[in-house]
Amino acid sequence: MGERIDFYDDPTAPAATSLVPAANAIVVNDQRELLLIRRSDNGNWALPGGAMDLGESLPECAVRETSEETGIDVVITGLVGIFTDPRHVILYTSNGEARQEFSVVFSARPVGGTPTTSAETTEVRWFPEAEIDSLSMDRSMRMRIKHFLDAPQEVHLG
Repeated sequence: MGERIDFYDDPTAPAATSLVPAANAIVVNDQRELLLIRRSDNGNWALPGGAMDLGESLPECAVRETSEETGIDVVITGLVGIFTDPRHVILYTSNGEARQEFSVVFSARPVGGTPTTSAETTEVRWFPEAEIDSLSMDRSMRMRIKHFLDAPQEVHLG
């Protein structure tokens, strides 16, 4: 598996060559802990999520990706926002794809499953809000979580 490198407003970033709809889920349990994954391609903590497949909706994508990456089954409870900043470019070294950010972020609650790693994750954990700032995380993921925690009733459009 190749590496994922995130660039933000970086003049050395490669020019984006693709735009792929993706979904993330902010999963919150009854203890108000957030479900996070440690990505196997860059070692950072992140929300579960990924690219939408043909034949599925974005909410279905968020549910599928969460299950695949974490072992946790979820139901979508709301829309956190749309994150499409063209200054954020993601380089996948396995194939040279340079992708412009395009992610719709949903809130969700767990309904089953057990935290389990996958080929895309090296750790799956529930975190209390107070611990999230100390985690190694890309700027875009931190922004998504911060928006959810700071303004849960406002949908981010950008």
